[in-house]
Amino acid sequence: MNHLNTAPGRRRFLAVAAGLGATAAAGTSGVAAAAPGPRRLRVATFNIHHGASPADVLDLERVARVIQDLRVDVVGLQEVDRFWKRSGFVDQPAWLGERLGMRHAFGANLDLDPEEPGRPRRQYGTAVLSREPIRSWTNTHLPLVPGHEQRGLLRATLEVRGGCVDFAVTHLQHDDNMERERQAARIVELLGSSPERTVLVGDLNATPETPEIGILTGALDDVWPRAGSGDGFTYDALDPHARIDFHLASRDLRPLTAQVVTADPEASDHLPVVSDLEMPVRRHRR
Repeated sequence: MNHLNTAPGRRRFLAVAAGLGATAAAGTSGVAAAAPGPRRLRVATFNIHHGASPADVLDLERVARVIQDLRVDVVGLQEVDRFWKRSGFVDQPAWLGERLGMRHAFGANLDLDPEEPGRPRRQYGTAVLSREPIRSWTNTHLPLVPGHEQRGLLRATLEVRGGCVDFAVTHLQHDDNMERERQAARIVELLGSSPERTVLVGDLNATPETPEIGILTGALDDVWPRAGSGDGFTYDALDPHARIDFHLASRDLRPLTAQVVTADPEASDHLPVVSDLEMPVRRHRR
């Protein structure tokens, strides 16, 4: 059996070696090297409500199944717990990453004393789960009105087909539009006014016509009007009446599809949104 398997492998090796030699010879002519076709990136956003249903029944496995069925390359999560009593003291981003076979990064916007002696500090914030390598990540706290919940921008640099994509996730203040405007302006400062290969997802707690969304769409395109159909309502999950969960993409990315996923509306109080984006081809000369 080993002999039969080795021969095709050797033939493939010789064929690859011959192809590399031909490529090297052609490279001396100065002609642009062949580039792969456009790369699709499938992304999602999902406010997981710390793994609890609208009736506040904890079931993180149910959330994992929803994410698994999305078949995404990367997803941004909001309302993610680490070591809270209400969620069984589970490190939710690590648990989901292991369960789904994905890399993870977590941005702690709340960092509080443990609820029981000997437990780790409890944290709450946003997370990135990625099938692509995460080269680096940072979490930056956003402008805060005293007494309100601290919000942040979690940015992960993903390695995708030899290049990089900046994937960011946020969750803006729910009850103060002026605070959201300041938070949106800070996000634009952090991502840049004309970013490239950048995706921002999240629960923005605002509808498309609001000034805070306008600040963000001054720098990034709202994917839904370009690739979705219908109203795109995401909240609340059992009676959707508002589009407050967004995918925003830099203008060098082409939206192909966008969909609100309604398969399991009781997994969380928000519905997830998934989209396919086409990244530009980068050609290099030798």
